[in-house]
Amino acid sequence: MLRRKIDNELLKWKQNHNKTALLITGARQVGKTASIRQFGKNHYSNFIEINFITDTNANKIFNDSLRADDIILNLSTFVKKALIPGKTLIFLDEIQECPNARTAIKFLVEDGRFDYIESGSLLGVSYKEIPSLPVGYEEIQKMYPMDFEEFLWANNIQEDTINYLKECFMNERYISDIIHEEIKKLFQRYMIIGGMPAVVAKFVETKDIGQVINIQKRIMELYRQDITKYSDSEKMKIRQIFDHIPAELNKNNKRFTMSDINKNAKYHRYESGFMWLTDAGVSLPCYNICQPVLPFELNTKYNLFKLFLCDTGLLCSQSLGNIQFSILNGDTTVNMGSILENTIAQLMVSNSFKLYYYNSKKIGEIDFIIQKGNYILPVECKSGKDYSTHKALENLMSVKEYNIEEGIVLCSGNVKRDKRILYLPWYMVSFITQPSIESYIVD
Repeated sequence: MLRRKIDNELLKWKQNHNKTALLITGARQVGKTASIRQFGKNHYSNFIEINFITDTNANKIFNDSLRADDIILNLSTFVKKALIPGKTLIFLDEIQECPNARTAIKFLVEDGRFDYIESGSLLGVSYKEIPSLPVGYEEIQKMYPMDFEEFLWANNIQEDTINYLKECFMNERYISDIIHEEIKKLFQRYMIIGGMPAVVAKFVETKDIGQVINIQKRIMELYRQDITKYSDSEKMKIRQIFDHIPAELNKNNKRFTMSDINKNAKYHRYESGFMWLTDAGVSLPCYNICQPVLPFELNTKYNLFKLFLCDTGLLCSQSLGNIQFSILNGDTTVNMGSILENTIAQLMVSNSFKLYYYNSKKIGEIDFIIQKGNYILPVECKSGKDYSTHKALENLMSVKEYNIEEGIVLCSGNVKRDKRILYLPWYMVSFITQPSIESYIVD
């Protein structure tokens, strides 16, 4: 069983005395069901699982009365198993298929006899189909593909090594050459394997890239089937957007251009399709900001954006020319910029960052601009050996009114500071996190 960070979040939720139901959302195949199932079996003496896709009659549990007593009677009858108060976790999988179940959560939580976890990809969910959302009775946790630290765990990298890397990051210390080269090699593998648990497990088991690619292609086909199944009148537009993502990222500016879909295509006609893919967790938008000043939301051009795929391995599987083998061999002459940038985007999103970029004729283009706490952090991704050249970043940081204190260059090299520019190995993007506020009491 692969170790996942969601495991700690599930345990925190169980230990929370202000009980709510827990809704785990995220793209298909990111490991939601496996993690919840393992958690339920490890921490409850009685675990009930209902899947609204495979259990075709399960919807009937919630068809009539939404009184807790009636639903619980229906549940126990359906599963043919006693429900033990205080010791039972009820797992409602693929809950997007049963809007009434989502509504019923309020009454079940109020009843208080059992714990409830829901999961769903949210593919095709229309909120208007849900009679009443359980606001205040439901905690929502987003789940993503495995991040690089989880990938290191899967590849048996010891906690002492990871802690050493974190210490080097925090203190801006040079990393041992042996460790740096080994972790960089694993990061290059992560770029082509990605974080889908089934893919990672197959790689760890076999080290066979051919088998890895086959699983990745099957997941991509599953996404295409989901689009066809759920999107109704919009499915053609959504499919067009989805299929164009690799080609759009392969362009020099990586910007998604509507005319590449259709010369007459307009953003407003496809806007719902872009939002659908984002809500489903399949795509990761990175929006253009007209000025690098906070709040970013007031400076965002939502019709100018890059569109990344949720998983770098899936993106690699759609690339031509055996790019996987070039990256594994450390060949940076191939155009790996799009793969690297998608990897960085994926890892920053999993660390709770919203993605923005900046581009102007006077300054140039900055790959990413993120908000870290209450300050602005520009991030450049360099795939080649000339990573010390970053004119746009220097131009941006020279503008005094922007008040940008630090810029980061993610590169193949070691940790190094040059005045206000911090050079970090690619893999250290995993350690760039939002400041956490566990408790803040106002006097």
